[in-house]
Amino acid sequence: MNIPTGPDRRPWRFDLVLDTSAAVPRQTQLARALVAEIQRGRATPGSFLPGSRTLAAQLGVNRKVVVAAVEELVAQGWLEALPAKGIRVALNLPRFPVGDAEARRSQAPRAAERSSTLIRVSDGLPDARIAPVDALARAQRRALRSLARAGLGYGDPAGDPVLREVLAGFVNQARGLSCFADEVVLTHGSQGALGLFALALLRPGDVVAVEHPGYAPAWRAFALAGASVVHIGVDAEGLRTDELEAAAKQLRGRLKAVYVTPHHQYPTTVALSPERRMHLRKLCEKHGACIVEDDYDYEYHFDGAPLLPMAATPSSGGPPFVYIASLSKLLAPAVRLGYVITDRSIVARLQATRECLDRQGDVVLERAIAELIEDGELQRHARRARQIYMQRRDHVLRCLAASPVLAANFACERPSGGLALWVRLQGAADIDELVTRARSQELVLAPGAVHLARGKVAAFRFGFAGHTPEELSGICETLETCLTSESPARRARKTASERPRRG
Repeated sequence: MNIPTGPDRRPWRFDLVLDTSAAVPRQTQLARALVAEIQRGRATPGSFLPGSRTLAAQLGVNRKVVVAAVEELVAQGWLEALPAKGIRVALNLPRFPVGDAEARRSQAPRAAERSSTLIRVSDGLPDARIAPVDALARAQRRALRSLARAGLGYGDPAGDPVLREVLAGFVNQARGLSCFADEVVLTHGSQGALGLFALALLRPGDVVAVEHPGYAPAWRAFALAGASVVHIGVDAEGLRTDELEAAAKQLRGRLKAVYVTPHHQYPTTVALSPERRMHLRKLCEKHGACIVEDDYDYEYHFDGAPLLPMAATPSSGGPPFVYIASLSKLLAPAVRLGYVITDRSIVARLQATRECLDRQGDVVLERAIAELIEDGELQRHARRARQIYMQRRDHVLRCLAASPVLAANFACERPSGGLALWVRLQGAADIDELVTRARSQELVLAPGAVHLARGKVAAFRFGFAGHTPEELSGICETLETCLTSESPARRARKTASERPRRG
């Protein structure tokens, strides 16, 4: 295990156990122990040792022992002395026995080099390069100073009250909801919200209906709580509510929730039609199932007015809505901040469950995000990102249409919003073969089967938001190459068929 390091890869501690019973000088014991740690990969090339005084105090030896051992290893080439910086493990070590440590060191740079050349087509991630990271960093510093004055103690398991108040006003104004701060629970992203809902509300024997194809991590969250998942088909109008009605009748009261992505269905990007929305609401009221609405990319709607969330329509009775959204898509995946808006009785159960899991969220981040919303920084970023992503959507659609090869093999509708296309293969193209060929060209695609519980679909999700127009053009050129080149399997079959047959 590598030692935790701070700036300049300098270890916070470097604990060693010396053999005090050995009949050799302490400096020799220390030198041998350091070489052993270097050989087994604990101290890696380029990592710094603590200062001689610090190391002597940690080991309980005289500083002269440490200085003598270090000087000996510098002379042998195991360590390097850098003026004004300190002692580090040599970049070019004198020798290594054959073993796993050497293999890891020799292979790691090549593996890193290979992975850096890969282009990964995501399922719809934002471009972190345009995120307002400087504004967020400044807001976090201010939040940390402000909270430090209050003692930096434990907070509310439901999240920072300031951000909950700000978010309630934000979604009421921008998304047509009508909620209060005590109906908001902050989470680690939308996935954290799904897991929290599952553990707080679902029990073994419960059934959750989900879209198919759909968001498989949500299914795993429901299964984690012991619930069963029933898969309902999706067509051009979204969730097949006729299939849901038939399934609900067979379940005889066991249907606990219906999980939907009605704005831009994941992964197909279609919107749930108004008629299906009404039918879904009536079915859930009839069978006592709550609607879990995952509104993961509401901010990214490009054409016309976005459809308001289903949760914005007042309920006429039945189980409450559970509305889930995320700020991670607005900023960057690494900024793990989502939220749940629901009935106060459910909020209490979410709070109790959250307190058992990890006590609370990142209150410094939450307070900083509240500031960015209040001063309009987040809204300005959303407008800018929306314009950039719309241009990238239009660019990739032009690339697909301009290539006769891509136009003949791919089909996709122009999504009104979101961060990805749902590309369907047609003609003789095969999705598994395409994925394999793309990987050989350093392009990573995820086949549409990852969004299915079973079977195969000739499609893939093409996330365009995280790539510049130039990068998107290159990806399309690579896809064209993959579709026109001959696969190894086809070449082998062709070679076999061309061999002369024995009479």
